[in-house]
Amino acid sequence: MTAPRPSPQDLLDLSHTLGNPEYAILGDGNTSARGPENTFWVKASGTSLATVRSEDFVQLSTPRALAMLDARDLSDDQIRAELIACKLDAAPTPLPSIETVMHAALLSFSGVNYVGHTHPTTINMLTCSARFEEALAGRVFPEEVVICGPAPVLVPYVDPGLPLARQIKHQVDEFIVEHGELPRTIYLQSHGFIAIGASARDVRNITMMAVKAARIRLGALSIGPLTLLSQADIDRIHKRSDVHYRQQIIGKS
Repeated sequence: MTAPRPSPQDLLDLSHTLGNPEYAILGDGNTSARGPENTFWVKASGTSLATVRSEDFVQLSTPRALAMLDARDLSDDQIRAELIACKLDAAPTPLPSIETVMHAALLSFSGVNYVGHTHPTTINMLTCSARFEEALAGRVFPEEVVICGPAPVLVPYVDPGLPLARQIKHQVDEFIVEHGELPRTIYLQSHGFIAIGASARDVRNITMMAVKAARIRLGALSIGPLTLLSQADIDRIHKRSDVHYRQQIIGKS
């Protein structure tokens, strides 16, 4: 199935969906979408996902933002100045999200057209736990595999902004080598959650299923250890032709 061309309206609609108070409040979280001719849109810093307007997104140069991944260590003021310089209009306001480089890095992967970064309360109950890796490892029920993929990326706590972008890029590269495909879910210790997808609907569906999975994990952990699906079961579900068909239907509906 070919994903529709990314559009500002789809990004706006996705952002409002992810502005559900259970996913993000106030200035929590940020969203982005691939743009034309080596550009991308990202939510402006401090704006609310629930009430964000089209003028609250900024368009930036993808190559210039990606260059920051390999730049020398930059001060906070230098990072701010460079983010402004990445904007096509180079205007000082609105300021791009602090996570702009992370969005650029994820959108640089083939097949990723949208990124949704949220701080769901239920997911953060797990990401902020001392049992972070244990609580979020593996898959616990079939639909988690269908929508969220065969495995998550679990990122240890890193300072938000450029350091976090570098760590996420590194771990996604490692995931691709190990699994031969992109991840769909990225959990950030003591921070939040990222869903990536070819369409805005993909990102919405992944976020919804990840929140459901977090609730199930919390409930299971309250009465004992998690029962994880075996790798054989995960592989079987992930490769079934009827599952691929259902994924396409879910992605359209």
